[in-house]
This record gives sequence, structure tokens and C-alpha cells, in this order.
Amino acid sequence: MVTTSPPSFRTAPLKITWEKLPDDYQLEEKPVENIDQPLIAGALRETLELMGFIQPQMLIASNFGLCATVDEQLIIKAPDWVYIPSVQPWEISKSRRSYTPNLEGEVPQIVMEFLSESDGGEYSIKRSYPPGKWFFYEQILQVPIYIVFEPEAGLLEVYRLKGDRYQLELPNENGWHWLPELGLFLGTWQGKKEERTGYWLRWWDEAGNLLPWAVEQIEQERQRAKQEAQLAQQEHLRAEQEHLRAEQEHLRAEQERQRAEQECQRAEQERQRAERLAEYLRSQGINPDQLL
Repeated sequence: MVTTSPPSFRTAPLKITWEKLPDDYQLEEKPVENIDQPLIAGALRETLELMGFIQPQMLIASNFGLCATVDEQLIIKAPDWVYIPSVQPWEISKSRRSYTPNLEGEVPQIVMEFLSESDGGEYSIKRSYPPGKWFFYEQILQVPIYIVFEPEAGLLEVYRLKGDRYQLELPNENGWHWLPELGLFLGTWQGKKEERTGYWLRWWDEAGNLLPWAVEQIEQERQRAKQEAQLAQQEHLRAEQEHLRAEQEHLRAEQERQRAEQECQRAEQERQRAERLAEYLRSQGINPDQLL
């Protein structure tokens, strides 16, 4: 594993200028090396979109040309993923074909390269034209963070610019790297998405929560809706049970009232019978009170 870029021999300083790419310039169309690269890059952007991180002034792209003119020779490198926090406004009607740092906005804060079976020069410090990717990002653009990811084995290397050289950054105990530029952790995750099963790059927030993809968020919302429906059904059943209990209590109270009324009626009937008997006895010349 490379920890820092090897020392370079003393040579004449580079003449670096930042010039706009001519509108009629024919960009070289390089095919994507494999289908994994755009899927991994797209998944990284997708999560940032869902969390509302991406702002209009930002530029986050994949396989996108970064330009610089070195010793009067134009150099274009297209990282697999790039994050630029602030760029100049761009006409919506025009398609952005490339980006020249310091001329069109800030220097990229993060570039990522995803390794494939063929050597793409991700570790190349070649200085002569055309320079290697490592040399270009480190010495010409001076990108603060350079990330190399090997999807097949899930190996992640994060290099941070210290002075004028990249130094390997060690992950935390979870195998994640804290990127203050984004306020997120970056790490590897193994699983399936879009019919691809393997290692992915994922974002975690500061509290250590894995930030979901759209399909995961939809599933989470579905599970949450299901749980809420179950809770609502349970509340409905409890309410029905309470209603039944109240009905039963009302019925018992009504039955008690009716029994009390019947007792009252029986007592009245007994009083009336006693009164009639007393009247009869008096009519016969008998004082009922003396019989007691």
C-alpha cells in the first residue's frame, strides 16, 4: 500500500496556468472501464442529494474532465468522482463539458479514483507529459483529499495533502474516514444495489448512522408506514374494547337501576297491601295498631 508519494528529483518548476477550454475543443471520449464505476459514483451522489447536502453552487460529478495548462500543454484528467464546493454560475442551457480550477471556481476538495483490472495510472507520479493522475492531483491541482477505492476487494485509501505531499490517513475503529469538508464519514459497505453485489462506498453521519439510498429510504418509509398502521389498528382495537367495556358498564348500571326500581315498586305494593288490610280491619272494628 502506498503511504506517501515518493520523493521527486529536483527539476525546473512547472509553469501552471488556468485557461478556459476552447468551445470547439474535441474532448477525448474515453469509455467507462466497467459498469461498477458509474454505479458506485452515482450511489455516492444519490445519498448526498437525499440528505439535501448538494447546493446550486456545488459541482459533484463523475468521469468529468478537470483542466490545467502545464508548460503550455493542456492536461485533462477525469476522476471517477469529484466534489467542488463552489463554482461560478453556469448557463442552464449549456452543457458543462469540463472544469478549470481557479478560473471557473474553487479547486476540487475531493477526487476519487476507482481501480479496475487495467492500470489507470491512479498511483502514477509521472511528471512528463502527460503526467500521472497522482502527480496531477497532488502537484498541479493540489486537491486536499485524494481517495482510491478498489471495489473488488473493498480496499479504501484516503490521502490528505500535508504540505505539498499526500499522506495516507488511517481510518477509525469502524474503518471509516471523517471528511470535515462534507461533515460525513466515508467507508466501505458490502451488499446489493441495482443488481450489483459487492463492496460500495457509503456515507455515515457524525452520529454513526448509515445514510440510506433511495430504495432503502423507500423501504424504511414503507416499514414505518406499516408500523404506524399496526399501531393505529392496535389503538382502534383498544378503543373498541374501551367502548365495549363502557357499554357493559352502562348495561350493568341500567340493570341495577331497573332492579332498584323493581324493589321500590315491590315496597310500594307491600305498603299499599298493608294499608288496605289496615282499612279492612278498622271496618271490622279492629284497631290494627293494637295487633302489633
